[in-house]
Amino acid sequence: MEDEIINSQETGEIKPATDTLLVLNTHTNQVEMVKGVDQEGNLQKVSPLEKNENDQLIKVDKHGDIFSNFFSNFYRQLKNPTRFNFFKVSEYDAVNTAKDLQKYVDQASPEEKERLKDYEVLPQHNNNSKNQNTMNNNTENQEYRFQPEQIDWKTMEKFGLNQEKLEKMDAMDSLLRGFKTNTLIPITINLGTAVSKMDVRLSLQTGDTGQVAVHLHGIRKEPNLNMKFLGHEFSDQDKKNLKETGNMGRVVDLVNPKTDEIIPSVISRDRLTNELVAYRAEFMKIPDEIKGIKLDEHQKQTLLEGGPLYLEGMTSKKGESFDATVQFNADKRYVEFLFNNNQNQQQSQQHHNQQQTQHIDQEAPKVFRGKELNDSQYEKFKAGQSVYVDGLTDAKGKAYQGYITFNKQTSKTDFSFTHPNKLKEEVKPTEDHKTQTAVNTEGKTNEATKNVKEPLESKQQKPVNKQQEDQQKKVRKPRKQKL
Repeated sequence: MEDEIINSQETGEIKPATDTLLVLNTHTNQVEMVKGVDQEGNLQKVSPLEKNENDQLIKVDKHGDIFSNFFSNFYRQLKNPTRFNFFKVSEYDAVNTAKDLQKYVDQASPEEKERLKDYEVLPQHNNNSKNQNTMNNNTENQEYRFQPEQIDWKTMEKFGLNQEKLEKMDAMDSLLRGFKTNTLIPITINLGTAVSKMDVRLSLQTGDTGQVAVHLHGIRKEPNLNMKFLGHEFSDQDKKNLKETGNMGRVVDLVNPKTDEIIPSVISRDRLTNELVAYRAEFMKIPDEIKGIKLDEHQKQTLLEGGPLYLEGMTSKKGESFDATVQFNADKRYVEFLFNNNQNQQQSQQHHNQQQTQHIDQEAPKVFRGKELNDSQYEKFKAGQSVYVDGLTDAKGKAYQGYITFNKQTSKTDFSFTHPNKLKEEVKPTEDHKTQTAVNTEGKTNEATKNVKEPLESKQQKPVNKQQEDQQKKVRKPRKQKL
Protein backbone atom coordinates (compact mmCIF):
# COMPACT_ATOMS: atom_id res chain seq x y z
CA MET A 1 0.00 0.00 0.00
CA GLU A 2 3.04 2.29 0.07
CA ASP A 3 2.33 3.53 -3.45
CA GLU A 4 -1.18 4.65 -2.41
CA ILE A 5 -0.17 7.13 0.30
CA ILE A 6 1.82 10.34 0.34
CA ASN A 7 3.36 12.22 3.25
CA SER A 8 2.34 15.85 3.66
CA GLN A 9 5.35 17.81 4.96
CA GLU A 10 3.14 20.71 6.01
CA THR A 11 0.86 18.82 8.41
CA GLY A 12 2.78 15.63 8.95
CA GLU A 13 -0.42 13.64 8.38
CA ILE A 14 -0.63 10.55 6.19
CA LYS A 15 -3.19 11.01 3.40
CA PRO A 16 -4.33 8.50 0.77
CA ALA A 17 -3.10 9.39 -2.70
CA THR A 18 -5.78 10.56 -5.13
CA ASP A 19 -5.82 11.17 -8.85
CA THR A 20 -6.80 14.20 -10.87
CA LEU A 21 -7.42 14.95 -14.51
CA LEU A 22 -5.28 16.66 -17.12
CA VAL A 23 -6.98 17.99 -20.23
CA LEU A 24 -5.57 18.53 -23.73
CA ASN A 25 -7.54 21.03 -25.80
CA THR A 26 -7.42 19.61 -29.33
CA HIS A 27 -8.09 23.07 -30.83
CA THR A 28 -5.31 24.94 -29.03
CA ASN A 29 -2.96 22.05 -28.12
CA GLN A 30 -2.79 23.44 -24.57
CA VAL A 31 -2.42 21.07 -21.61
CA GLU A 32 -4.11 22.18 -18.37
CA MET A 33 -5.35 20.74 -15.06
CA VAL A 34 -9.05 20.21 -14.39
CA LYS A 35 -10.87 21.98 -11.55
CA GLY A 36 -14.39 20.91 -12.52
CA VAL A 37 -17.42 21.83 -14.62
CA ASP A 38 -19.58 24.93 -14.06
CA GLN A 39 -23.38 25.03 -14.22
CA GLU A 40 -23.33 25.93 -17.93
CA GLY A 41 -21.17 22.93 -18.85
CA ASN A 42 -17.96 24.90 -19.30
CA LEU A 43 -14.77 23.17 -18.29
CA GLN A 44 -12.96 24.83 -15.37
CA LYS A 45 -9.23 24.43 -15.59
CA VAL A 46 -5.92 26.01 -14.64
CA SER A 47 -2.54 26.17 -16.35
CA PRO A 48 0.30 24.25 -14.63
CA LEU A 49 2.36 27.43 -14.92
CA GLU A 50 -0.23 29.49 -13.02
CA LYS A 51 -1.44 27.04 -10.38
CA ASN A 52 -1.20 28.20 -6.77
CA GLU A 53 -2.02 26.62 -3.42
CA ASN A 54 -5.60 27.93 -3.48
CA ASP A 55 -6.47 26.18 -6.74
CA GLN A 56 -8.37 23.03 -5.88
CA LEU A 57 -8.06 20.39 -8.57
CA ILE A 58 -10.74 17.83 -9.15
CA LYS A 59 -10.09 14.66 -7.12
CA VAL A 60 -11.09 11.24 -8.33
CA ASP A 61 -10.83 7.75 -6.92
CA LYS A 62 -8.00 5.63 -8.26
CA HIS A 63 -10.06 2.47 -8.72
CA GLY A 64 -11.77 1.25 -11.85
CA ASP A 65 -15.56 1.03 -11.41
CA ILE A 66 -15.86 4.07 -9.13
CA PHE A 67 -13.76 6.19 -11.47
CA SER A 68 -15.60 4.95 -14.56
CA ASN A 69 -18.98 5.98 -13.13
CA PHE A 70 -17.62 9.33 -11.99
CA PHE A 71 -16.01 10.13 -15.32
CA SER A 72 -19.09 9.16 -17.35
CA ASN A 73 -21.20 11.61 -15.32
CA PHE A 74 -18.50 14.26 -15.54
CA TYR A 75 -18.22 13.82 -19.32
CA ARG A 76 -21.98 14.15 -19.89
CA GLN A 77 -22.01 17.54 -18.15
CA LEU A 78 -19.49 19.04 -20.57
CA LYS A 79 -20.31 21.27 -23.50
CA ASN A 80 -18.39 20.28 -26.65
CA PRO A 81 -16.59 17.34 -25.01
CA THR A 82 -14.99 16.31 -28.30
CA ARG A 83 -12.66 19.30 -28.02
CA PHE A 84 -10.88 17.72 -25.08
CA ASN A 85 -8.74 14.68 -24.32
CA PHE A 86 -8.53 13.70 -20.66
CA PHE A 87 -5.77 11.88 -18.80
CA LYS A 88 -5.87 10.51 -15.25
CA VAL A 89 -2.68 11.26 -13.31
CA SER A 90 -1.54 11.36 -9.72
CA GLU A 91 -2.56 14.62 -8.04
CA TYR A 92 0.84 14.73 -6.39
CA ASP A 93 2.66 14.82 -9.74
CA ALA A 94 -0.01 16.67 -11.72
CA VAL A 95 1.92 19.92 -12.28
CA ASN A 96 5.11 18.26 -13.48
CA THR A 97 3.21 15.71 -15.57
CA ALA A 98 1.22 18.52 -17.22
CA LYS A 99 4.42 20.39 -18.08
CA ASP A 100 6.03 17.25 -19.52
CA LEU A 101 2.91 16.45 -21.51
CA GLN A 102 2.88 19.98 -22.93
CA LYS A 103 6.49 19.60 -24.09
CA TYR A 104 5.59 16.29 -25.72
CA VAL A 105 2.56 17.75 -27.52
CA ASP A 106 4.54 20.78 -28.75
CA GLN A 107 7.16 18.58 -30.42
CA ALA A 108 5.16 15.49 -31.34
CA SER A 109 4.18 14.54 -34.87
CA PRO A 110 0.51 13.67 -35.57
CA GLU A 111 1.46 10.00 -35.38
CA GLU A 112 3.10 10.49 -31.98
CA LYS A 113 0.10 12.42 -30.71
CA GLU A 114 -2.02 9.50 -31.81
CA ARG A 115 -0.18 7.31 -29.32
CA LEU A 116 -1.67 9.41 -26.51
CA LYS A 117 -4.92 7.55 -27.13
CA ASP A 118 -3.43 4.62 -25.24
CA TYR A 119 -3.49 6.80 -22.10
CA GLU A 120 -6.63 8.84 -22.73
CA VAL A 121 -9.63 8.16 -20.46
CA LEU A 122 -13.04 7.72 -22.04
CA PRO A 123 -16.52 7.14 -20.61
CA GLN A 124 -17.26 3.47 -19.90
CA HIS A 125 -14.04 2.47 -21.72
CA ASN A 126 -11.40 3.83 -19.41
CA ASN A 127 -7.88 3.03 -20.61
CA ASN A 128 -8.93 -0.15 -22.39
CA SER A 129 -6.13 -0.17 -24.91
CA LYS A 130 -7.41 -3.41 -26.46
CA ASN A 131 -10.51 -1.58 -27.59
CA GLN A 132 -8.57 1.29 -29.10
CA ASN A 133 -9.09 1.75 -32.82
CA THR A 134 -5.60 0.85 -33.99
CA MET A 135 -6.55 1.14 -37.66
CA ASN A 136 -7.75 4.72 -37.40
CA ASN A 137 -5.06 7.40 -37.48
CA ASN A 138 -7.68 10.10 -37.03
CA THR A 139 -6.24 13.30 -35.57
CA GLU A 140 -9.77 14.15 -34.48
CA ASN A 141 -10.25 12.35 -31.16
CA GLN A 142 -13.83 11.13 -30.90
CA GLU A 143 -15.68 10.12 -27.74
CA TYR A 144 -17.84 7.03 -27.68
CA ARG A 145 -21.22 8.03 -29.10
CA PHE A 146 -22.87 4.72 -28.29
CA GLN A 147 -22.84 2.11 -25.56
CA PRO A 148 -22.96 -1.66 -26.21
CA GLU A 149 -26.36 -1.94 -24.55
CA GLN A 150 -27.84 0.49 -27.10
CA ILE A 151 -27.13 -1.90 -29.97
CA ASP A 152 -30.04 -3.95 -31.27
CA TRP A 153 -28.43 -7.34 -30.71
CA LYS A 154 -31.52 -9.19 -31.91
CA THR A 155 -31.05 -7.60 -35.32
CA MET A 156 -27.35 -8.39 -35.19
CA GLU A 157 -28.18 -12.05 -34.54
CA LYS A 158 -30.22 -12.10 -37.75
CA PHE A 159 -26.98 -11.27 -39.54
CA GLY A 160 -25.10 -14.00 -37.71
CA LEU A 161 -23.31 -11.51 -35.44
CA ASN A 162 -23.00 -10.93 -31.72
CA GLN A 163 -20.87 -8.79 -29.43
CA GLU A 164 -18.21 -11.47 -28.94
CA LYS A 165 -17.71 -11.91 -32.69
CA LEU A 166 -17.47 -8.18 -33.30
CA GLU A 167 -14.94 -7.77 -30.50
CA LYS A 168 -12.80 -10.57 -31.95
CA MET A 169 -12.90 -8.76 -35.31
CA ASP A 170 -11.85 -5.47 -33.59
CA ALA A 171 -15.07 -3.90 -34.88
CA MET A 172 -16.71 -2.77 -31.63
CA ASP A 173 -14.51 0.25 -30.99
CA SER A 174 -15.19 1.95 -34.33
CA LEU A 175 -18.93 1.17 -34.04
CA LEU A 176 -19.20 2.72 -30.58
CA ARG A 177 -17.31 5.81 -31.72
CA GLY A 178 -19.82 6.34 -34.52
CA PHE A 179 -17.60 5.19 -37.38
CA LYS A 180 -18.06 2.44 -39.90
CA THR A 181 -16.16 -0.75 -39.16
CA ASN A 182 -12.60 -0.57 -40.45
CA THR A 183 -12.90 -3.83 -42.35
CA LEU A 184 -15.57 -5.72 -44.24
CA ILE A 185 -17.70 -7.92 -41.99
CA PRO A 186 -19.11 -11.19 -43.37
CA ILE A 187 -22.84 -11.49 -42.62
CA THR A 188 -25.57 -14.00 -43.37
CA ILE A 189 -29.16 -12.94 -44.07
CA ASN A 190 -31.62 -15.77 -43.58
CA LEU A 191 -34.99 -15.06 -45.20
CA GLY A 192 -36.33 -18.53 -44.52
CA THR A 193 -36.65 -19.64 -48.11
CA ALA A 194 -33.38 -18.00 -49.11
CA VAL A 195 -30.03 -17.43 -47.47
CA SER A 196 -27.73 -14.64 -48.61
CA LYS A 197 -24.09 -14.20 -47.61
CA MET A 198 -22.21 -10.97 -48.22
CA ASP A 199 -19.45 -8.73 -46.93
CA VAL A 200 -20.46 -5.30 -45.61
CA ARG A 201 -19.24 -2.48 -43.42
CA LEU A 202 -21.44 -1.81 -40.39
CA SER A 203 -22.28 1.45 -38.66
CA LEU A 204 -24.60 2.64 -35.90
CA GLN A 205 -26.86 5.61 -36.54
CA THR A 206 -29.46 7.32 -34.39
CA GLY A 207 -32.93 7.43 -35.92
CA ASP A 208 -35.51 10.20 -35.67
CA THR A 209 -37.02 8.56 -32.58
CA GLY A 210 -33.65 8.27 -30.85
CA GLN A 211 -33.36 4.54 -31.39
CA VAL A 212 -29.96 3.25 -32.48
CA ALA A 213 -30.18 1.39 -35.79
CA VAL A 214 -27.67 -0.89 -37.48
CA HIS A 215 -26.78 0.21 -41.02
CA LEU A 216 -25.31 -2.11 -43.64
CA HIS A 217 -22.94 -0.66 -46.22
CA GLY A 218 -22.80 -3.16 -49.06
CA ILE A 219 -20.18 -3.38 -51.78
CA ARG A 220 -20.97 -1.61 -55.05
CA LYS A 221 -19.27 -2.38 -58.32
CA GLU A 222 -18.63 1.33 -58.73
CA PRO A 223 -20.13 4.57 -57.41
CA ASN A 224 -22.94 6.10 -59.44
CA LEU A 225 -21.38 9.41 -60.43
CA ASN A 226 -23.91 10.19 -63.15
CA MET A 227 -26.66 10.88 -60.61
CA LYS A 228 -26.81 13.89 -58.31
CA PHE A 229 -25.48 13.28 -54.81
CA LEU A 230 -27.33 15.32 -52.16
CA GLY A 231 -27.98 17.96 -54.80
CA HIS A 232 -24.45 17.99 -56.23
CA GLU A 233 -23.84 17.16 -59.87
CA PHE A 234 -20.37 15.74 -60.45
CA SER A 235 -18.13 17.39 -63.02
CA ASP A 236 -15.79 15.34 -65.21
CA GLN A 237 -12.90 16.34 -62.93
CA ASP A 238 -14.90 15.32 -59.85
CA LYS A 239 -15.50 11.88 -61.34
CA LYS A 240 -11.85 11.48 -62.30
CA ASN A 241 -10.66 12.42 -58.80
CA LEU A 242 -13.09 10.10 -57.04
CA LYS A 243 -12.12 7.17 -59.24
CA GLU A 244 -8.37 7.73 -59.04
CA THR A 245 -7.72 8.98 -55.47
CA GLY A 246 -11.03 8.37 -53.72
CA ASN A 247 -11.36 12.07 -52.81
CA MET A 248 -13.26 14.60 -54.89
CA GLY A 249 -10.78 17.35 -54.05
CA ARG A 250 -12.97 20.35 -53.28
CA VAL A 251 -15.68 21.68 -50.96
CA VAL A 252 -19.19 21.84 -52.43
CA ASP A 253 -22.63 22.77 -51.13
CA LEU A 254 -24.78 19.74 -50.34
CA VAL A 255 -28.46 19.75 -49.39
CA ASN A 256 -29.83 17.88 -46.38
CA PRO A 257 -32.84 16.02 -47.86
CA LYS A 258 -34.76 16.21 -44.55
CA THR A 259 -34.21 19.85 -43.63
CA ASP A 260 -33.13 21.41 -46.96
CA GLU A 261 -30.16 22.84 -45.08
CA ILE A 262 -27.23 23.77 -47.34
CA ILE A 263 -24.07 22.18 -45.94
CA PRO A 264 -20.57 22.89 -47.36
CA SER A 265 -18.92 19.47 -47.44
CA VAL A 266 -16.17 17.33 -48.88
CA ILE A 267 -16.94 14.05 -50.63
CA SER A 268 -14.92 10.83 -50.76
CA ARG A 269 -15.40 7.30 -52.01
CA ASP A 270 -15.38 4.44 -49.54
CA ARG A 271 -12.58 2.36 -51.05
CA LEU A 272 -13.94 -0.85 -49.53
CA THR A 273 -17.56 -0.51 -50.70
CA ASN A 274 -17.47 2.28 -53.36
CA GLU A 275 -20.12 4.13 -51.37
CA LEU A 276 -20.02 7.94 -51.56
CA VAL A 277 -19.47 9.65 -48.20
CA ALA A 278 -19.87 13.34 -47.33
CA TYR A 279 -18.35 15.19 -44.36
CA ARG A 280 -19.12 18.72 -43.17
CA ALA A 281 -16.32 21.15 -43.99
CA GLU A 282 -16.78 22.91 -40.64
CA PHE A 283 -15.80 19.71 -38.83
CA MET A 284 -12.56 19.19 -40.79
CA LYS A 285 -9.47 19.34 -38.62
CA ILE A 286 -6.06 19.83 -40.15
CA PRO A 287 -2.94 19.05 -38.08
CA ASP A 288 -0.26 21.66 -37.59
CA GLU A 289 2.42 19.15 -38.46
CA ILE A 290 2.61 15.99 -40.57
CA LYS A 291 5.53 13.60 -40.14
CA GLY A 292 7.89 16.34 -39.05
CA ILE A 293 6.75 18.92 -41.62
CA LYS A 294 5.07 21.99 -40.11
CA LEU A 295 2.28 23.22 -42.33
CA ASP A 296 2.01 26.90 -43.19
CA GLU A 297 -1.35 28.65 -43.53
CA HIS A 298 -1.43 28.23 -47.29
CA GLN A 299 -0.87 24.48 -46.98
CA LYS A 300 -3.54 24.17 -44.29
CA GLN A 301 -5.98 26.10 -46.46
CA THR A 302 -5.30 23.76 -49.38
CA LEU A 303 -6.26 20.79 -47.21
CA LEU A 304 -9.29 22.61 -45.74
CA GLU A 305 -10.52 23.20 -49.28
CA GLY A 306 -10.30 19.44 -49.89
CA GLY A 307 -7.33 19.65 -52.25
CA PRO A 308 -4.27 17.36 -52.40
CA LEU A 309 -0.99 18.60 -50.95
CA TYR A 310 2.41 17.18 -51.94
CA LEU A 311 4.92 17.20 -49.07
CA GLU A 312 8.63 16.49 -49.33
CA GLY A 313 11.08 15.52 -46.63
CA MET A 314 8.71 13.84 -44.17
CA THR A 315 10.18 11.39 -41.67
CA SER A 316 8.89 7.83 -41.32
CA LYS A 317 8.77 5.72 -38.14
CA LYS A 318 12.15 4.30 -39.09
CA GLY A 319 13.63 7.78 -39.38
CA GLU A 320 13.79 7.65 -43.17
CA SER A 321 12.88 10.62 -45.33
CA PHE A 322 10.00 10.23 -47.77
CA ASP A 323 7.67 12.28 -49.97
CA ALA A 324 3.94 11.79 -50.41
CA THR A 325 0.66 13.49 -51.24
CA VAL A 326 -1.77 14.07 -48.36
CA GLN A 327 -5.46 14.90 -48.53
CA PHE A 328 -8.49 15.01 -46.24
CA ASN A 329 -10.69 11.93 -46.60
CA ALA A 330 -14.39 12.32 -45.81
CA ASP A 331 -14.85 8.63 -45.10
CA LYS A 332 -11.93 8.39 -42.66
CA ARG A 333 -12.45 11.96 -41.35
CA TYR A 334 -8.77 12.78 -41.26
CA VAL A 335 -5.82 13.69 -43.50
CA GLU A 336 -4.54 10.55 -45.24
CA PHE A 337 -1.51 9.63 -47.32
CA LEU A 338 -2.05 8.88 -51.02
CA PHE A 339 0.91 6.63 -51.78
CA ASN A 340 -0.52 4.60 -54.68
CA ASN A 341 -2.05 7.46 -56.61
CA ASN A 342 -0.89 11.04 -56.40
CA GLN A 343 2.58 10.19 -55.18
CA ASN A 344 3.27 7.94 -58.14
CA GLN A 345 1.84 10.56 -60.48
CA GLN A 346 3.98 13.24 -58.84
CA GLN A 347 7.09 11.07 -59.00
CA SER A 348 6.33 10.17 -62.61
CA GLN A 349 5.96 13.84 -63.48
CA GLN A 350 9.21 14.68 -61.67
CA HIS A 351 11.00 11.86 -63.52
CA HIS A 352 9.59 13.12 -66.80
CA ASN A 353 10.75 16.66 -66.02
CA GLN A 354 14.18 15.38 -65.04
CA GLN A 355 14.42 13.46 -68.29
CA GLN A 356 13.44 16.55 -70.24
CA THR A 357 16.07 18.58 -68.40
CA GLN A 358 18.69 15.94 -69.06
CA HIS A 359 17.72 15.83 -72.73
CA ILE A 360 17.91 19.56 -73.09
CA ASP A 361 21.29 19.78 -71.38
CA GLN A 362 22.77 16.82 -73.29
CA GLU A 363 25.11 17.68 -76.14
CA ALA A 364 24.95 16.12 -79.59
CA PRO A 365 27.16 13.00 -79.82
CA LYS A 366 30.20 13.18 -82.09
CA VAL A 367 30.14 9.44 -82.87
CA PHE A 368 27.23 7.77 -84.65
CA ARG A 369 27.13 3.95 -84.91
CA GLY A 370 30.91 3.79 -84.62
CA LYS A 371 31.49 6.53 -87.20
CA GLU A 372 33.17 9.67 -85.85
CA LEU A 373 32.08 12.95 -87.45
CA ASN A 374 34.67 15.42 -88.62
CA ASP A 375 34.59 19.01 -87.32
CA SER A 376 32.59 20.34 -90.28
CA GLN A 377 29.99 17.57 -90.02
CA TYR A 378 29.71 17.92 -86.25
CA GLU A 379 29.09 21.69 -86.35
CA LYS A 380 26.18 21.18 -88.74
CA PHE A 381 24.93 18.13 -86.86
CA LYS A 382 24.75 19.77 -83.40
CA ALA A 383 23.09 22.80 -85.00
CA GLY A 384 20.22 20.53 -86.06
CA GLN A 385 21.09 20.21 -89.73
CA SER A 386 21.03 16.90 -91.62
CA VAL A 387 24.51 15.51 -92.28
CA TYR A 388 25.47 12.84 -94.82
CA VAL A 389 27.59 9.99 -93.44
CA ASP A 390 28.99 6.91 -95.18
CA GLY A 391 31.05 3.95 -94.10
CA LEU A 392 28.35 2.74 -91.70
CA THR A 393 28.07 -1.02 -91.12
CA ASP A 394 24.82 -2.95 -90.63
CA ALA A 395 24.30 -5.99 -88.37
CA LYS A 396 25.60 -8.38 -91.05
CA GLY A 397 28.79 -6.38 -91.63
CA LYS A 398 27.71 -4.74 -94.90
CA ALA A 399 28.32 -1.07 -95.57
CA TYR A 400 25.54 1.50 -95.94
CA GLN A 401 25.17 5.27 -95.82
CA GLY A 402 22.57 7.93 -95.12
CA TYR A 403 21.67 11.18 -93.33
CA ILE A 404 21.59 11.87 -89.59
CA THR A 405 19.80 14.72 -87.80
CA PHE A 406 20.13 15.70 -84.14
CA ASN A 407 16.69 16.24 -82.51
CA LYS A 408 17.29 18.89 -79.84
CA GLN A 409 13.95 18.27 -78.12
CA THR A 410 14.59 14.60 -77.44
CA SER A 411 18.40 14.60 -77.66
CA LYS A 412 18.12 11.67 -80.05
CA THR A 413 19.69 11.14 -83.47
CA ASP A 414 17.29 10.51 -86.36
CA PHE A 415 18.60 8.50 -89.31
CA SER A 416 17.35 8.48 -92.91
CA PHE A 417 18.62 6.87 -96.13
CA THR A 418 17.48 9.98 -97.99
CA HIS A 419 17.78 13.63 -97.10
CA PRO A 420 14.74 14.43 -94.91
CA ASN A 421 12.50 17.26 -95.98
CA LYS A 422 11.67 18.11 -92.38
CA LEU A 423 13.70 17.58 -89.25
CA LYS A 424 10.95 15.65 -87.45
CA GLU A 425 9.56 13.88 -90.52
CA GLU A 426 9.68 10.10 -90.22
CA VAL A 427 11.85 8.86 -93.10
CA LYS A 428 12.09 5.43 -94.69
CA PRO A 429 14.80 3.72 -96.77
CA THR A 430 14.69 4.24 -100.52
CA GLU A 431 13.54 1.36 -102.69
CA ASP A 432 17.21 0.59 -103.46
CA HIS A 433 18.03 0.11 -99.80
CA LYS A 434 14.75 -1.31 -98.46
CA THR A 435 15.64 -4.90 -99.24
CA GLN A 436 19.12 -4.69 -97.74
CA THR A 437 17.81 -3.09 -94.53
CA ALA A 438 14.92 -5.52 -94.19
CA VAL A 439 17.02 -8.64 -94.73
CA ASN A 440 20.33 -7.75 -93.07
CA THR A 441 19.16 -5.64 -90.11
CA GLU A 442 15.52 -6.48 -89.50
CA GLY A 443 15.78 -10.21 -90.24
CA LYS A 444 12.99 -10.20 -92.80
CA THR A 445 12.86 -11.97 -96.21
CA ASN A 446 11.54 -11.32 -99.69
CA GLU A 447 10.60 -13.82 -102.39
CA ALA A 448 13.54 -12.95 -104.66
CA THR A 449 16.24 -13.51 -102.04
CA LYS A 450 14.73 -15.62 -99.26
CA ASN A 451 17.04 -18.60 -99.91
CA VAL A 452 20.22 -16.55 -100.34
CA LYS A 453 22.57 -17.30 -97.44
CA GLU A 454 25.01 -14.37 -97.81
CA PRO A 455 24.19 -10.85 -96.55
CA LEU A 456 22.79 -8.66 -99.32
CA GLU A 457 24.86 -5.87 -100.78
CA SER A 458 23.75 -2.25 -100.97
CA LYS A 459 20.76 -1.82 -103.34
CA GLN A 460 20.58 -5.62 -103.86
CA GLN A 461 17.05 -6.90 -104.51
CA LYS A 462 17.78 -10.22 -106.32
CA PRO A 463 20.56 -12.88 -106.65
CA VAL A 464 23.73 -11.33 -108.10
CA ASN A 465 25.64 -14.48 -109.13
CA LYS A 466 25.15 -18.11 -110.16
CA GLN A 467 25.73 -19.40 -106.61
CA GLN A 468 22.94 -17.26 -105.21
CA GLU A 469 20.69 -18.21 -108.14
CA ASP A 470 21.21 -21.89 -107.34
CA GLN A 471 20.49 -21.24 -103.66
CA GLN A 472 17.32 -19.39 -104.53
CA LYS A 473 16.09 -22.21 -106.87
CA LYS A 474 16.84 -24.93 -104.31
CA VAL A 475 13.45 -25.15 -102.62
CA ARG A 476 12.34 -28.13 -100.62
CA LYS A 477 9.18 -29.81 -101.85
CA PRO A 478 6.49 -30.42 -99.24
CA ARG A 479 6.26 -33.98 -97.99
CA LYS A 480 3.32 -36.06 -99.12
CA GLN A 481 0.91 -36.88 -96.36
CA LYS A 482 0.01 -40.52 -95.90
CA LEU A 483 -3.65 -41.34 -96.41
